[in-house]
Amino acid sequence: MPDFVIIVIRSISAFLFILLLTRILGKKQIAQLTFFDYITGISIGNMAASAAIDTNMQLIDGIIGIFIFSILSMIIAFGAVKSLKFRQIVEGSPIIVMRNGNVLEKNLAKVRMTFDDLMLGLREKSTYKLSDVETVTLETNGELSVMKKSEYQPLTPKDIGMMVEPEHTPSLIIIDGKLLRKRLNYLGYTEEWLLGEVMKQGAEHFKDVFLAQIDSKGKVYVDLYDDKEKAPQMKQKPLLAAQLRKMQADLEGFAIQTNDQNAKQMYYNQSKELQDLIDNINPFLKE
Repeated sequence: MPDFVIIVIRSISAFLFILLLTRILGKKQIAQLTFFDYITGISIGNMAASAAIDTNMQLIDGIIGIFIFSILSMIIAFGAVKSLKFRQIVEGSPIIVMRNGNVLEKNLAKVRMTFDDLMLGLREKSTYKLSDVETVTLETNGELSVMKKSEYQPLTPKDIGMMVEPEHTPSLIIIDGKLLRKRLNYLGYTEEWLLGEVMKQGAEHFKDVFLAQIDSKGKVYVDLYDDKEKAPQMKQKPLLAAQLRKMQADLEGFAIQTNDQNAKQMYYNQSKELQDLIDNINPFLKE
């Protein structure tokens, strides 16, 4: 059998084996890379490369080496989860390099970090003035965590006693021209209302939309297939019909959310009256 065919077969075998092990080991190698994880990942990668292209090595030997390293990594990770002392031995502990606005030179030297490294890490956190900083911690994955002094921290609505509406994660409701009806219904909106919203942004139908996302305030972001498409003239009557149906859906949603029986009945009554109005004027709102 030609050598290139052998290399192809060994490469595919090693790749599939590594893929299986990464599914077992989890995402920590990427998401929270410690120095130990980094070295382990490089070692397993080198073993996989050798097993793939070194024809003098038996494929099974490379796979055994990768398997042993992976099992040991899993044991180490399990021990780190179960024991704080063991985790400190394997991964180390976070080290404070600035406290109370002062640079701790001894800690910088201990972790072999220069002042330039410190300033680079601060700039990556959008902090350019040392005078703005209260505490800086070097985490076990090499990242800097920066806590600014109170007077330089961003002002939040809570700080000034402002009440704000809670927000949920924005949801995609149109993907590749296809409307996700179940998700739209779950969010409490109607197709007529959504069509009116996408028409405002230049689409004539849902199929003209590549992506559409709705946030917790009901604001719709629309990306069209043809981004240069000229927005058509809005048809006001269909838009009005969609807005009325949206109002009706909102009333029904308010009825579901409240525990006050009187308010619940009031919302349902208003929703029914609005439905009757929609049924009466709907023939006149079609174009």
